[in-house]
Amino acid sequence: MQKTMVLHYPRLDTMLMVENTLKNARLAISKNELMRRLPKQIMRQTLNVILDYLECKGMIMLGEKGVLWIHNESPKMKKLLEKSVDAS
Repeated sequence: MQKTMVLHYPRLDTMLMVENTLKNARLAISKNELMRRLPKQIMRQTLNVILDYLECKGMIMLGEKGVLWIHNESPKMKKLLEKSVDAS
């Protein structure tokens, strides 16, 4: 993560709006497409701050094709991960 001066930090409702939009996208989408799909307009720098945060938390993946939601909240997945860690 690159240290730059942030002019505008996101509010919680803005972060949740971006998260929900990414969750509902089935495939990777570009940042421009993400900006178009958001119900409200946000500054590009604010979007970059949110995406950096989500990437650091392991919820999204940024790549050539765009942004992809990878976080899985399934209870079955959590059980499988716990079993695989305990078995090691």
